[in-house]
Amino acid sequence: MSGTNGSERLVAQNLSGLALERLEKAIMEGELGPGERLSESGLARRFGISRGPLREAIGQLEGRKLVTRISNQGARVVSLSKDDLLDLLQVRESLEGMACRLASQNMGETDLVRLEDMLATHEKADAMRAGRGYFQEPGDGDFHQVILAACGNARLSGMLAGELYSLLRLYRHRLSMRPGRPAEALEEHKCIVAALRAHDPDAAEAAMRAHLRSSRSAVEDWVTDEELRQ
Repeated sequence: MSGTNGSERLVAQNLSGLALERLEKAIMEGELGPGERLSESGLARRFGISRGPLREAIGQLEGRKLVTRISNQGARVVSLSKDDLLDLLQVRESLEGMACRLASQNMGETDLVRLEDMLATHEKADAMRAGRGYFQEPGDGDFHQVILAACGNARLSGMLAGELYSLLRLYRHRLSMRPGRPAEALEEHKCIVAALRAHDPDAAEAAMRAHLRSSRSAVEDWVTDEELRQ
């Protein structure tokens, strides 16, 4: 009997994990856009998963601030105002600039080679070559996450890797597809790696801040374009 219950729990956990993975991917890749309502029945049909695991996944994403509940409207993908988004990017520039400064003093050869190999892979990607976008895998496959992990400051890592990065990923996918931005971002990443390899804290922080200021400028242009279309 206990074995049966254990198997049922394992199946439930696997389904919940699958629901979370699919729902988060749909949000991060823009299939479910900011402000879009999350219909449990519709998503259940779409993902081929029952409503129970989906309800649990929605709750987990609500805890990560990626989903919000609005009275009488249900759950929706969170949507940032123009000012909220720009404020968030301003905070990111300061915090991640400091993280890059610290990483320049801590990063060893293994991580440096890893970043260089990562950029070589990014440069060869079909989307990058065609100018369609600069797409990165989350976690260990993300350029910024590797640098953050090497900064050696757990509190700083927690501030960046939690809510802030989650919210920014909502917009990062579509912004990386702006014409000309993928190639620019790649060159900016190369400058950051050069400063890290030189173990130059000032240059590393300056390169990261310059990269994030360019990203913020791209966001301002994108927001302006969106406003003109409305």
